[in-house]
Amino acid sequence: QVQLVESGGGSVQSGGSLRLSCAASGFTYSSYSMAWFRQAPGKQREGVAAVDSNGSTSYSDSVKGRFTISRDNAKNTLYLQMNSLKPEDTAMYYCAATACSAGVLWRSAFRYNYWGQGTQVTVSS
Repeated sequence: QVQLVESGGGSVQSGGSLRLSCAASGFTYSSYSMAWFRQAPGKQREGVAAVDSNGSTSYSDSVKGRFTISRDNAKNTLYLQMNSLKPEDTAMYYCAATACSAGVLWRSAFRYNYWGQGTQVTVSS
């Protein structure tokens, strides 16, 4: 069955770095667009970054220049390198997969067929 398993979350101080991973199985990973979303307590889930099957990437303005999304199709794994972390980056981070091209609607959670269980990122000031 389809599985998306996130790892790499944790607690860091402001200015620190973390790398999240998402191991995918049960579907043709290389053909899917992938994304990272996050949700802080009391807030809506928001798109952080996405990468299409062709490698095109998109980022939210709040993380552009600090976060890098990448994928390794040989390992069926998605990554999110997070640098210069801020307290406002504190959230549960989820990876998601869609058979559609992420495109300009990449932030729309309803477009994603599969979701992981999430990994917590906490940034202290």
